[in-house]
Amino acid sequence: MNQPTAPELANAWTAVGVARPHESAALHVLGQATYTDDIPEVQGTLHAALGLSTRPHARFASIDLAAVRASRGVVAVFTAQDIPGLNDCGPIIHDDPIFADGLVQYVGQPMFIVVADTHDNARRAARLARVDYEDLPAILTPQAARAAGSFVLPPMKLERGDCQAAFERAPHKVKGELYVGGQEQFYLEGQIAYAIPREDRGMLVQCSTQHPSEMQHVVAHALGLHSHHVTVECRRMGGGFGGKESQSALWCAASAIAAAKLGRPVKLRADRDDDMLVTGKRHCFHYEYEVGYEADGRIVAARVDMVSRAGYSADLSGPVATRAVCHFDNTYYLSDVEIRAACGKTNTQSNTAFRGFGGPQGAIAIEYVIDEIARNLGMDALDVRRVNFYGRDTNNVTPYGQVVSDNVIHELVAQLEQDSGYRARRAAIAEFNRASPVLKKGLALTPVKFGIAFNVTHLNQAGALVHVYVDGSVLVNHGGTEMGQGINTKVMQCVAHELGVDMAHVRISATDTSKVANTSATAASTGADLNGKAAQDAARKIRLRLAEFAATMYGGDAAAVRFADDAVHVNGNCIPFPELVQKAYLARVQLWSDGFYATPGLHWNPKTMNGNPFSYFAYGAAVAEVVVDTLTGEWKLLRADVLYDAGRSLNPAIDIGQVEGAFIQGMGWLTTEELWWNGEGRLMTHAPSTYKIPAISDCPHDFRVALFDNANATDSIHRSKAVGEPPLLLPFSVFFAIRDAVSAVGRHKVNPPLNAPATCEAILDAVAAVEAKAA
Repeated sequence: MNQPTAPELANAWTAVGVARPHESAALHVLGQATYTDDIPEVQGTLHAALGLSTRPHARFASIDLAAVRASRGVVAVFTAQDIPGLNDCGPIIHDDPIFADGLVQYVGQPMFIVVADTHDNARRAARLARVDYEDLPAILTPQAARAAGSFVLPPMKLERGDCQAAFERAPHKVKGELYVGGQEQFYLEGQIAYAIPREDRGMLVQCSTQHPSEMQHVVAHALGLHSHHVTVECRRMGGGFGGKESQSALWCAASAIAAAKLGRPVKLRADRDDDMLVTGKRHCFHYEYEVGYEADGRIVAARVDMVSRAGYSADLSGPVATRAVCHFDNTYYLSDVEIRAACGKTNTQSNTAFRGFGGPQGAIAIEYVIDEIARNLGMDALDVRRVNFYGRDTNNVTPYGQVVSDNVIHELVAQLEQDSGYRARRAAIAEFNRASPVLKKGLALTPVKFGIAFNVTHLNQAGALVHVYVDGSVLVNHGGTEMGQGINTKVMQCVAHELGVDMAHVRISATDTSKVANTSATAASTGADLNGKAAQDAARKIRLRLAEFAATMYGGDAAAVRFADDAVHVNGNCIPFPELVQKAYLARVQLWSDGFYATPGLHWNPKTMNGNPFSYFAYGAAVAEVVVDTLTGEWKLLRADVLYDAGRSLNPAIDIGQVEGAFIQGMGWLTTEELWWNGEGRLMTHAPSTYKIPAISDCPHDFRVALFDNANATDSIHRSKAVGEPPLLLPFSVFFAIRDAVSAVGRHKVNPPLNAPATCEAILDAVAAVEAKAA
């Protein structure tokens, strides 16, 4: 057998599409990864804590801070009156004060900041303030907000066709309500900001944030400065999940205000209880729906009216509601549809981004309806789903006007149905349930179609810097932020691939607003798409310069020069990459470059709710099998089969890990993670003792995750697809498998009234309702 030639090896070499460990994996397991609280403190550093409201809605004329100031170790206390610039940290609408000024709107709203010599002293002092409140009526639920006409933004509506006429003609109809709760991000590293004054009114803020540029703007406005006075840096976060997109602004601004007033570094680190009391979560949603359908389950008319718990301010509730509207269709063609969405103003934490950003809340409503239709018709829900799937050449336009041009849901679901043994397992479960009066098993297969891009078009841009040093090593800086999801690893792979060097020669530095300016948040599953493309652009410029130089030195065509395996192949010569770089430097060839990328083809009209908001769609499907104890409401996920469309995966190891993590996180949202406010508006589930995220024991013993073989039809980075948010919708299958098991109590003749999260108590209530109706 002939051995491959050097050019053949160069053409086959790749740094992308292969499994690589996370770039910080060794640092993580050795405890050497530096998070914000690990940064060595500057001499003179002070520590801060926030004083929080104890009322959900009240006016106050003044705060007695004498006991706070007299407390041990306290250096200063600052209120809204001490802010030199704007008292606002709202990302879109300016309705979100840094410190409450005469009015509090939820229990836990910051009213002042205490600065002391230690974290413990600051936190103890913050509890000593005396406030005379004048209580006002409080609205605590989205249903109450709807009834009162209390909204943070005007309601929105998307229509196509004549929904009312189609509904009246439909031979079958279903109406109902659904409530889906919110979810705490529960990042392992809490909110933290470390503000360090610099010369000439400068301010360095080291913080845990998904959006350094937004933090830069908020801090500059709060201090009455320009953006160039403020530098924000983030090397890594210990998780974000959307909770550090806009809501890190409060912590950055508060610490910077204190640091500027005192001329000393100030660190503001939230304890878990304070973090959960202060910050917003995933929006809970209440739905009212009515749907008309044919005898085969095909939907002919769909109307849904959904209202979210926005909290006391707008934050990102508008974009979240927009994405919910744009994902109500999920994988289904809806010819005549009317979708209404409102953001209810409530006297609770201002809810914000969370992995999926409204997409899961929109899609679960149509899945709930399809589950109802299937039971009403005595059909398998998979068959009802399949008859409603988007087509390829017809029935392929979304309600908001975007053509679904890359539809692979038919093939993907067919593959999963076969690989998971869905039909045989369905029959086996029916046999089990017939013989088991107490334990009931359930099975469900649910699909996902998720749009990738920011709905706000101008946010779909990114920048990067790439430096090649004389020794051949490479340093990269880009606008994305690392929160454990592996964006830095993927960007390093893209740069390594472009320059033909091993990843060991590439390093990424902390995200820094003084290096790449005007960055977008690392959100909307766009991190690797945008920043990978920007870094690729920068590296390609350097490669093209080096190729021209190599061709000049060694002859041949610059277009034929190949960079691979730490070497440069030119005109029959193989030159080590560092050697060529050294020669290029001596020849005064520029060895650094910037890069930029803006996603093409996007447009969106928020007034008409129409356009082409997404670059492409990611697809997936999951099968879940559960067993439910109908006497206690306890349940167990026995097996999960997942097939996800990651395009041409940049890193299969990281992508599979992201799918697994998203599945378990989404399962927690829909089953165990219950947010509960008491009658006085206080969040009572504000610590791991009362708020239950999934543990390792909740993971299925049989967990099968695979990536679907499908190159992205869109020119994404190396034809890959996003993997951050879409997999969070896959555990819909768990929720509907539980509902299927409860339905077995009534021999599948009764639709269980099951809301989310499907806690043991909620399951017991649903079992009782089914038993009562089936009797």
